[in-house]
Amino acid sequence: MNSLRQFIGRTKLRLRRKNQVVGWKMTPAEVRGFFSVQGKTVLTLLGFSTSYESEDSLLQTVREILLGYSPETTLVNIGATEGGIGAAYPVAKSLRFTTTGIVSTKALEDGAPISEAVDYVCFIADEQWGGKLPNSDELSPTSKAMVACSDVMIGIGGGEISRDEMMGAKEQGKPVHFYPTELNHADAIQRAKEAGLPYPKTFWGEAHEVFGK
Repeated sequence: MNSLRQFIGRTKLRLRRKNQVVGWKMTPAEVRGFFSVQGKTVLTLLGFSTSYESEDSLLQTVREILLGYSPETTLVNIGATEGGIGAAYPVAKSLRFTTTGIVSTKALEDGAPISEAVDYVCFIADEQWGGKLPNSDELSPTSKAMVACSDVMIGIGGGEISRDEMMGAKEQGKPVHFYPTELNHADAIQRAKEAGLPYPKTFWGEAHEVFGK
């Protein structure tokens, strides 16, 4: 079933012709090789995968960050999908940046929408979206690739995966910056209800617990 879903996801992207797919089942080393030959600083933006409480504030923050970098020497890298922090892709394109995306093959299996504003997409062969592997401190292939390819990481809010990737980057001595931002309250409450979980105690996300203080 997963292979069929991935095939359908690939077909949709090919027919859309909005993105250049670098690879459909890449390893972290292969992704690192692709970024290395670009010869540019890789600025990775991390954050929530779902909507923010204030998207206007998110977009303004993204714009202010990107104005500090040169489109000629910098690639703007995110997680390829259009939701949440993926809203930063059109801002990056409007400022003439080349955009890239590193994302798990689960995006194809789950039918997650890939942003039309990401130029190059690297799909990582992974059984989870990212973060740490179960019962381990080791990052999953997607998060390994994200950390390995990034020269600078900037979190604008973010959950567990963003937290783990920023921690991984920091352990490797890479610059990590964080902007505290809330995820959408109504969405968070609805997701908790659907999952049978308690009312959320906070809307700042797990990344804030480590980097927001």
